[in-house]
Amino acid sequence: MTDELTYEQIVEKLEAVTSQLANGTAGIEAAADLFEEAQRLHAAASARLDQVRKRLEALTPDED
Repeated sequence: MTDELTYEQIVEKLEAVTSQLANGTAGIEAAADLFEEAQRLHAAASARLDQVRKRLEALTPDED
């Protein structure tokens, strides 16, 4: 699901899910589903940042 999304799109979806959780109107089951989605989105965003970090590290020489 998140493989085709940009980092910014993932963060946008995460913010929307977080907002839904914060407003407190979701029932317990819906809140659990939203929480699971937030965890998936967070993991995807973190993985995407790691990928970019590794690309940047490969492009910049070590200064040791």
